[in-house]
Amino acid sequence: MVTEDINFKKEGIERIPVRVFESDVVASIAVAEQMASVIKEKQSQNKMAVLGLATGSSPIKVYRELVRMHQEDGLSFANVVSFNLDEYYPMRKTSDQSYYYFMHQHLFDHVDIKSENINIPDGELTIDAIDHYCRTYEQKIDELGGIDLQLLGIGRTGHIGFNEPGSYFESKTRLVKLDPLTIQDAASDFGREELVPTRAITMGIQSIFKAKKVILMAWGEKKAPIIKRTVEGIISEAVPATFLQKHLDVEVVVDENASLQLAKVKTPWISSICEWNEKLTKSAVIWLSQKLGLPILKLTDDQYRENGLGDLIAHYNGSQELNVKIFNALQKTITGWPGGKPGADDTNRPERALPEKKRVIVFSPHPDDDVISMGGTFLKLAEQGHEVHVAYQTSGNIAVFDDDARRFLDFYHDLSIELGLNEDEAEKIYQTALDSISNKGGETKDHEVVRKVKGLIRKGEAAAGARLVGLPDERIHFLNLPFYETGAVNKKDIGEADVAIITELLKKVKPHQVFAAGDLRDPHGTHKVCLDAIFKGLANVKSESWAKDCFLWLYRGAWQEWDVDEIQMAVPLSPMDLVKKRKAIFKHQSQKDTPVFPGEDKREFWQRAEDRNRETAKIYDSLGLAEYEAMEAFVKYDY
Repeated sequence: MVTEDINFKKEGIERIPVRVFESDVVASIAVAEQMASVIKEKQSQNKMAVLGLATGSSPIKVYRELVRMHQEDGLSFANVVSFNLDEYYPMRKTSDQSYYYFMHQHLFDHVDIKSENINIPDGELTIDAIDHYCRTYEQKIDELGGIDLQLLGIGRTGHIGFNEPGSYFESKTRLVKLDPLTIQDAASDFGREELVPTRAITMGIQSIFKAKKVILMAWGEKKAPIIKRTVEGIISEAVPATFLQKHLDVEVVVDENASLQLAKVKTPWISSICEWNEKLTKSAVIWLSQKLGLPILKLTDDQYRENGLGDLIAHYNGSQELNVKIFNALQKTITGWPGGKPGADDTNRPERALPEKKRVIVFSPHPDDDVISMGGTFLKLAEQGHEVHVAYQTSGNIAVFDDDARRFLDFYHDLSIELGLNEDEAEKIYQTALDSISNKGGETKDHEVVRKVKGLIRKGEAAAGARLVGLPDERIHFLNLPFYETGAVNKKDIGEADVAIITELLKKVKPHQVFAAGDLRDPHGTHKVCLDAIFKGLANVKSESWAKDCFLWLYRGAWQEWDVDEIQMAVPLSPMDLVKKRKAIFKHQSQKDTPVFPGEDKREFWQRAEDRNRETAKIYDSLGLAEYEAMEAFVKYDY
């Protein structure tokens, strides 16, 4: 299964075939169809189909489609032998975080595969039994003639299975130590980082290469950087997934968001001839400006030609005309009036001048995303007299430390005594919650009372932040979408009840502007689910007259920022604006210092926000635009 070493260094070379799909749903169905084809082909030959299976978020929809095929189309798994890539160590099979549990929950319990044909690394072994177990696992694969089709996900370190950076090509099934970044990423599944096992049993790179066909899947923008390195980078132990460049039959399957960093998507002029449009032209000019470290208006014809963009300036009367066009386009994105400037010519402004006073809904997935991501714009909208509403979509109750909950429980207990409330009832509630926290152990799911306490903590912080911005209480809405309220990190799919709540608020307010989180690198996936609910809510009201004049603006900030070539509205912030924004973020005391789910970025949320806002302003300045202290950025979404 191995080709010769590939070590091209030319930028933009795609060294593994990549299939880009509109969404992870469509892509997952396509992958499931390939798996079903293998199973059926082997059935026709009266042979066993040997499948290598992965866990994590990437294959869930693939397994869902396979279950549907079994239940509705009669696809049988009776001739399937499966080998899972990995398992945490140590790990009980009954644990919600075990891959044994995951596979049965998402696939095995719903199809007719024989239990004796299921192979998942055993996280319950004693340490002295692991070496022999791993050799036997490898031998079973060999005895079956290798794997017919191997599914893979990919971690942000470039690990496949749990083959972390430093893994060697000849590696086989073994016990490994997990990379700190992998542990950080897994923290959302385990509740907190210290509960994540530091080791795992994994098939090796050589084990994976026994597969006749390999499919690597990746969904979402947070996977885009590592997909680029895997597909276009040189082969290196530092990114184990790059070893797949040596395999004879491998393909990478991604959705559009995971493809965004690939040269053929982000900088197609590097590797092919482009059909130039306005968006691509803007991206290319900004790219050249940043590459050369020159303001846009200083770029010359020769510099365009020397960097492979000669065909671009051929569309214009030289670089001067092109430079002015893109400079002006960027200039028009800048506005200190995010709700529109009254009495101004709005021909070249991001927002309409009329109506002068707009109804606005700021949707916030978690109770702090509003002020973290667009706190300065939030303040300006309120100060400029618009009717601003904020809607907190989820309670955020899993992101509060137990000791914070204990502090508020103590306050509730003592206040009940001080006020002479029903002491028996207060004591009962207090002890129930206290016992739950004390006996929690390694479990991640909170008792219902504790969840309510944590939710109220975040509700109080959000209300304080919104009041600081200038909102009256009647414009602060806590939606508590049902999909979130599982008590665990894993959430339910978006449902009709969630969409109905969004739709009802939209109909009530009839907004001229909606602001929503387009920050899809949120490690929990909550932002995407909340955005999907907004899309569906807006679809429900699109026939209403007011909805035809409603703009949807997407913000980022907590986890990433928009690239400058995407920005359609940039709101400048002064030093005083940043101070006010920081004060609003500080109202979220439970998320200060070290939040429960910090992700890979160890800075506090207010620091991330300010640094990103300053960086956006710095980029505008470097391109030759006016110099500002900071900027919040938005993209208009046509729904």
